Amino acid sequence: MVWVRSKHAGALSVVATWLCALLPWNVMYSPNIAGGSLLFVRFPFFQIRFAWGIDVAQRVVFSDPLSATAFQAGQSIAIGYQAWTFGAAVMAVAVIFSIVYYRREERVEAGPVDPVRLTGGLLGLTGVILTAATYLLATRGFPGIPIPLGVVLLFVFAGVLLTVERA
Repeated sequence: MVWVRSKHAGALSVVATWLCALLPWNVMYSPNIAGGSLLFVRFPFFQIRFAWGIDVAQRVVFSDPLSATAFQAGQSIAIGYQAWTFGAAVMAVAVIFSIVYYRREERVEAGPVDPVRLTGGLLGLTGVILTAATYLLATRGFPGIPIPLGVVLLFVFAGVLLTVERA
């Protein structure tokens, strides 16, 4: 079964990468935390934390993976944030590669590596790392149920890009 025509595979790899970079990879609602609730919306390159009913917490906090990891240093949840930081780094490589691919398609296509499969591999690796981060954040952090929205898309796009038939 062919999901994508070969001539559109390059465009799909670029758009899929950008979409995965812009969508949240994890959404987690944690009720009953210090008398209030927290909602975490984690994107590959930043996190938005909403707090309700917690007097000591700011209502809305934006943080990047590095500062969020530094904030959690010494806590059991820190390893989940470290995994997220590593996943963000792999995603950054995929985004940079997709920009180069978009701007210099012919040169990249002429290279020794199939850029569509490379992109699929990078998205798949990001998915694996962010799956581990989701597990670690759920088991070592605040109680709640994580919804790995973007992680699912990372695996879907990785699968499509890795199995596309190239001419």
